[in-house]
Amino acid sequence: MNTILIIYPHWHPANLAGVQRPRLIGNYLKELDWLPRVLTVDAGYFEETPDPDFEKTFSDDFSVTRVKAFKVSKPRLIGDIGLRAFYQLYKEAKNIISKEQIDFIWLPIPSFYNALLGRLLYEKTKISYGIDYIDPWVRDISNQNNLRAKLSQWIARVLEPIAIKKVSVISGVSTPYFAPAIQRNFPSIANKLLTTDFSHLTNKILNPNTLKPITHVGMPYGFDPNDHKIKLENLTYPWESTLLNPKSYHLKPKIWLYAGAFLPNSHILLDSFFKSISELRKEGKWDKDIQLWFIGTGQYPAKRITAYAEDHEISDIVFENRERYPFLKVLNFLSVADTVMIIGSTEEHYTASKTYQSLLSERPVLSIFHHKSSAVKVMEDCKADQYTVRYKPKMTENDLVMEFKAVLSKRLSDQDWNPDLSALDQYSAKESARKLVEALEAVI
Repeated sequence: MNTILIIYPHWHPANLAGVQRPRLIGNYLKELDWLPRVLTVDAGYFEETPDPDFEKTFSDDFSVTRVKAFKVSKPRLIGDIGLRAFYQLYKEAKNIISKEQIDFIWLPIPSFYNALLGRLLYEKTKISYGIDYIDPWVRDISNQNNLRAKLSQWIARVLEPIAIKKVSVISGVSTPYFAPAIQRNFPSIANKLLTTDFSHLTNKILNPNTLKPITHVGMPYGFDPNDHKIKLENLTYPWESTLLNPKSYHLKPKIWLYAGAFLPNSHILLDSFFKSISELRKEGKWDKDIQLWFIGTGQYPAKRITAYAEDHEISDIVFENRERYPFLKVLNFLSVADTVMIIGSTEEHYTASKTYQSLLSERPVLSIFHHKSSAVKVMEDCKADQYTVRYKPKMTENDLVMEFKAVLSKRLSDQDWNPDLSALDQYSAKESARKLVEALEAVI
């Protein structure tokens, strides 16, 4: 059985979205004859609130080593744990490689500094490595004018070529996440590499910097159906507080729930969404029992969701809790909602891993994505797109509002919701793990 060394600074009990990537893929690697060997950081150095229930979602197949990290200074100058633990991870990775049989090194990013470990370890050991793009490293920041974002992208443009130069596998949650990185860093082979199906290779494509095989693979986060079987007891739901309000205690609210980070490129979509609801209210076509809840949206720097609600005079039915909720709690919340909302992105490469969680909640899903997003195909394959808005860049605000009103009207009419969840199998974490293994075995 081959062994893959997964280096990722966070692990349970940190329930960050990034941890889900190696967790979901790793849960199925042993079934595919690859042992997952994990190198991470001791939980005492995490800044995030621990989630003790999260460990219930991890298989027993992981062999895990944890290292120390430099503590966060006061004032907080360096928070990124990938940077605070960089030396310790590198040192322990060399130690593991010297004592154990490691066949491949896999490095999900962000933390983006994590990718540099692959290059450094390759120079010392010649063990092939792969970089997994959970998010693009070099990305569009045209809607962000702050100095921190600009500095971050300057560093990205300097470091990415160093990290990726001798890579063997470039993977990501979808091909558009990493295709620009291939085009920037491998211009001589980019076209051939991106248009070749590695699973049917006879003449392997070589990395010109190593003269070793190189390939790429796009595979979504996927999902582990076992996660949705875990039911937590004695849960307090975010909306229970409104039931104690004298003005609303008599209501039996229908909860429309959005769970997860609010994205920089979601603002225009949310604004049109709220405007459409406002217009439906004025037309007397809105259900007064609906409450829109946005939880775990994060400390985003731009205009708040509640501010958009005030703009459109619907602040009495819009609620936001920006603090993150533990993963299993979110799954349990989704399962009791009247409607699950996904406000996607204006970017076509956005895949929305929460799409799977939302569908597996078995609740109706109201969503908006770029019309070319892979998430649209997921919804279509599952015959669950009856409440999906497809954003196109040429749309005016009025176009978007009209699309939203049409979809909302369908949902308000309480149409039957009968998706074909068997179609999700092709997007499962097990299938993503199979794709990754296929790519690894094409280059080693």
